[in-house]
Amino acid sequence: MLNFVICDDNINILDRLEKLLENIFTKHNYAATVTYKSDNADDILVYMSKNIVDVVLIDINLKSNKSGLQLAEEIRKMNKNSYIIFTTGHLEYAMVAYKYKTFDYIAKPITADRLEETVVRLFDDINSSPKKYLKIDNKNTLIDESEVSYIKRDGMKLIFHTNTRDYDTYSSFNKFQDKLPNNYVRCHKSFIANINHIKEVEPVSGTITFKDDSTCYIGPKYKSNLMEVLKNYGNFE
Repeated sequence: MLNFVICDDNINILDRLEKLLENIFTKHNYAATVTYKSDNADDILVYMSKNIVDVVLIDINLKSNKSGLQLAEEIRKMNKNSYIIFTTGHLEYAMVAYKYKTFDYIAKPITADRLEETVVRLFDDINSSPKKYLKIDNKNTLIDESEVSYIKRDGMKLIFHTNTRDYDTYSSFNKFQDKLPNNYVRCHKSFIANINHIKEVEPVSGTITFKDDSTCYIGPKYKSNLMEVLKNYGNFE
């Protein structure tokens, strides 16, 4: 499921874009939805700090405390992977907009056909880059590895926590650690954290808070390595 977010200073345009997108998702049977929309740039940033967002549509000429370009710059600091699509009636911003790894630029007024063209191309791009999955048991249960916030050892079980549900299996860390990508880091004897989902780290109290407000612990043995990885990865100073 892809999560779309829209930011535009015109409430009527926000509502229209949401309806157009939902119609496109239905027409093409895309697993996607508009999870949030706002005319305020700061509200968008707060939402994205706590939730998984795959695609952001941004009006460049926002009548807000931030322009659409400034909003995109802030988004790129917290999320390097979200697709950004700019909308605007000011064509002179087109070249500047691509500085922020922009997927597309749609001139206003936005037509249904032009928006559909962009969304179809976006899904083609996503589908051409196959997701990586974790096979967690003998029943062929597969989890998109990018959706897991942390893995918890609970007795003889491992619990894979995602934003939507928990998956559990009888297994051990040793079986999975070598298969995990570099953004998964051991932070405690009972936890492995996906640093792409971390919202806040409290080294003193030894707690990690994730974007969905779930938490896990930092063990003294793993603290220095975790902080070094976070620093090198660019998530935290």
